[in-house]
Amino acid sequence: MASVKVTFTVDVETVARLRTAAERLRIPQSQVVREAIAEYGARVGRLSETERTAMLKAFDRLVPAVPRRAAAAVDAELRQLRAARRQGGRATSAR
Repeated sequence: MASVKVTFTVDVETVARLRTAAERLRIPQSQVVREAIAEYGARVGRLSETERTAMLKAFDRLVPAVPRRAAAAVDAELRQLRAARRQGGRATSAR
């Protein structure tokens, strides 16, 4: 893996945490930063707990509103729709 040297400005508390983590783990500070960024990057696409809870509440609210029909009725309606689409355009000319 190629390395690129970069410069960041961070507060004193962050530097202290970085140094403490590197000492405890016995790894270079740059490795602590790489691993932290990799972990953070993996979490970025995930929902927060608040977002997840809101979506579950919406799901619980909306699912009961979905009409319940037998699968046979749905299949029959789909067959009718497909047959109508196969017949082409309008039966009369549009004006």
